[in-house]
Amino acid sequence: MDVIVSRGCGLDVHQATVVACLLTGEPGALPRKQVKTFSAMTGALLEMREWLKTADCTTVAMEATGVYWKPVYNLLEGHFDLVVANARHIKAVPGRKTDVKDAEWIADLLRHGLLRSSYVPPPELRELRALLRYRVKLVNARSGERNRVTKLLESCNIKLSSVASDVFGLSGRLMLDALKRGQASPEEMAELAKGRMRSKLPLLKLALEGRMEDHHRHLLSIQLDRLDRLDRDLKQMDAKLESKLKPYERQMELLDGIPGINWVTAATVIAEIGIKMSQWPTVGHLTS
Repeated sequence: MDVIVSRGCGLDVHQATVVACLLTGEPGALPRKQVKTFSAMTGALLEMREWLKTADCTTVAMEATGVYWKPVYNLLEGHFDLVVANARHIKAVPGRKTDVKDAEWIADLLRHGLLRSSYVPPPELRELRALLRYRVKLVNARSGERNRVTKLLESCNIKLSSVASDVFGLSGRLMLDALKRGQASPEEMAELAKGRMRSKLPLLKLALEGRMEDHHRHLLSIQLDRLDRLDRDLKQMDAKLESKLKPYERQMELLDGIPGINWVTAATVIAEIGIKMSQWPTVGHLTS
């Protein structure tokens, strides 16, 4: 087979170690092989980078397994051409069971141009991805906590969710705080309703009459505190995202014009696939 990369390195990346196999040599000659094992600590990875630079390595390949490749990629980015290959494609050939042989196999595939790199977004999009993906975690955590509050109220025979369309709106939150304190009557709590909710005063008085014990109020207090923290975290996250999305205002405007697409979805599309569609050979590559 033709030699495509004359000075390339294959990395077998694990949580604690990285095995590097460097193959150097011009086409038509047997390559010189050097194999070294490094710790996955930052200092050791920098040492590996200097070793590869000293050897005039041009291209480094690794598997996209878990998250362990990411710190290695971050430290090598900008110093070498990097190939992050689909692990399924590399593992298609059986019989190579040791870390050293895995690194050698990756280096050999790289040398002969048999590795296709997966899409790795540039640093600014990786930052945007991380923020948006964690925002999803925060939203899910808030939804879960709201569900727990609703179940707690039901267990106390408090039927607030049957009357209020949004238990966690302005009126609902005032009533939840009153339930937490345990000092107001159902009539007094119903009077906390604002705006259109005041048309439901008779139903609210009935819905707020239940059997809430001390341990229920304790649980409700913890749950409401958690919801307050999650709301604060989401506000901070959204402010951070607003600043990160400024370079993509035009793309955000175009995506936001699509029915059913809000700013979060638009930002997610940008973070996940980028803004340069030329990087995708076909529509199939994009959708996969």
